[in-house]
This record gives sequence, structure tokens and C-alpha cells, in this order.
Amino acid sequence: MTHRTSLRARALPAVAAAGLLVPVVAGAAPASAATAPQVSCTSGKAGLAAKLQRDITAALSTRAGTVAVGLRDRATNTTCTLRATTSYDSASVVKVTVLATLLWDAKKTNRYLTSRETNLATAMITKSDNAATTSLWNQLGVTKVKGFLTAAGMTRTVPGSGGYWGLTRIDVTDEQRLLALITARNTVLSDNSRTYILKLMGNVIASQRWGTPAGAPSSVSVHVKNGWLQRATRGWRVHSVGTFQGGGHDYTVSVLTDGNSTMTYGVNTIQAVSKVIHRDLFPTATAASLYTPTTTPKEAYVAVPQG
Repeated sequence: MTHRTSLRARALPAVAAAGLLVPVVAGAAPASAATAPQVSCTSGKAGLAAKLQRDITAALSTRAGTVAVGLRDRATNTTCTLRATTSYDSASVVKVTVLATLLWDAKKTNRYLTSRETNLATAMITKSDNAATTSLWNQLGVTKVKGFLTAAGMTRTVPGSGGYWGLTRIDVTDEQRLLALITARNTVLSDNSRTYILKLMGNVIASQRWGTPAGAPSSVSVHVKNGWLQRATRGWRVHSVGTFQGGGHDYTVSVLTDGNSTMTYGVNTIQAVSKVIHRDLFPTATAASLYTPTTTPKEAYVAVPQG
């Protein structure tokens, strides 16, 4: 039985200091209070949907900006969504899509990645290296990226034009679809490809392991990719996508935000949501066993178009 509840009612543009001119892409405008979308959850476990809906709503009640949330736990047949189709500039979370495209394309010709590709992929995911991403993006080309998106059913994701991969437009629905492909057998990505993506997401450097892992029990395997970007309109975009498995759960979490006054503000919003999700899925976990993210996240975002 399913229980349902819903509350009523070319390179990444740099910060201004870098002196780079970039195209202006308007972000999604915040909804008015009267029409603001509400958290909606369903679950095969009695009481869990209502608890998640209530706690995610409470975690966001004092937060400014526009926040989108996606949760899916296969073990309890649980999903939660908020602004599922609101579109955001991707920043560096698109790097998971770039890697998936590379592996999908290699699979079509039954070849292994070259040592150069392996080195670039490792730097792109584990250190969020922009130059490595630009090299792979240029190698693949937008046509192959679009081919992967079609195969993956990520119909609302729009690759950034002019080489601006960080301005790819994404939403929670498509990010959750991508994470689903990475974490379960399918015909788009091979088992080896999925294992490889998870390995790199599990080896992200310490200073970038903030966001969705916040509050996860230590018994759960954590795989994460984050991104952030400041633009002239709508402030900071700060995002985190993660996969988690263990303790009787197998779940994915995507939190996308914009309209943040600072990067840290966006990080704190994401972690407030993530903490209540992990807590509700693992209500008996002790505080000592919870994952503590880095307090000073760092990531270089200045990059120059190549080619």
C-alpha cells in the first residue's frame, strides 16, 4: 500500500572578480507565497511520507531563495519532490552527466576509456577540475551529450551553448533520473560504467564532500557531486546530488538552489534539508554516527573557453 501526503494549499562563467563576460540567463523566478509549490511525498512505509513532508517543509521555512528537492528510496518505495521541473543553471553537477555521456559513448563502440580520458574523468569528478571538464566536453561535442540525454530520458536537460557547459539547464526530475541510472542496472549504462561513476563520486576530495551527505549515518556509503556558481542575476546557484546505500536503504537525493546571498548560505540550506531526510530514514541513528560535512567548502570555478 502506498501512503501519500502533500502540504496544503563553453566554460563555466566565473565570479565577477575574474573579469569574464558571460551571457545572461534568467533563472526561474520565485513563486509568490500564495502559489508557492509544496513538498509532496509518497511512501510504502506508513507514516514516513507525512514525516518527510513535514520535516523538509520545516527545514526550508526560514530559508530564502528558490529550492528544489528530489528524494527516492527504493527500499521503502519513498519519493519526495519540491519544484520537480524548475530549471537551474547546472554549475558543476553537470560533470556527472559529462562522465556518463563519455562512458555511454564508449560503450557503443565496445571500447575502454583511454588513460587520458581516465585522468580527465578522475580530475573532473573528484576535484571538480574545470579544465578537464572542458576537454571532455569539447571531445564529446553537444550532439553526443544530447544523444545521451535522449537515451537516459533526461528530456528537460538543455546543454549549455557556446561551450558554456556550466550553463546547462537542469532540474530535479532529470537529476534523479541520472542518479537512478547510476545506481541500478539498466540498458543505458553498463554495470562497469555505473561502478566507475560511483567510485569517483565516492572519492571526492574532503573539501567538496558537503551538501547532501550531511547527517547520513556512517554505515551508509556516500557518493556526491556538488557545484556552485555566482551570476549577476539571482545570486548564487548552489547544488548537491548524492547517492546513499546501506542500513536497509538505497536512496538518491538532489537539492538545487538559487537566489542565495552567499555560497555558504546555499550550502547551509542544502544541508538543512539533507539532515532531516537522513534523520527520517534512520530515526535511531546516534549523533556520533552521523556524517559531518566539511565546514569550509572550496571549489575553483574560474575557467576559460578552449578551442
